[in-house]
Amino acid sequence: SFNGRLRAECLNENWFLSLEDAEEKISCWRRDYNEQRPHSALGNLAPREFASTDHASLVMTCPQVRNQS
Repeated sequence: SFNGRLRAECLNENWFLSLEDAEEKISCWRRDYNEQRPHSALGNLAPREFASTDHASLVMTCPQVRNQS
C-alpha cells in the first residue's frame, strides 16, 4: 500500500531535521512514487509513461460481481 511504502522507504529511512526538511524529503519521495516508479496496476509502467499511452489499447480487467440473491 502507499502508506506502507511511504513509511518503509521514506519515513523510516530519513532523519528529519525540521518540518521544512521533512516536507522536502517526503515531497521528493512522493514525486518519484507518482511519476517515475513502475506500478504493477499500470502494467509495470511509471504513471508518467502510462498517461502517455493509448489507454484504449490497454485492457484493464476486474472480477465480475455476482448478485448473491
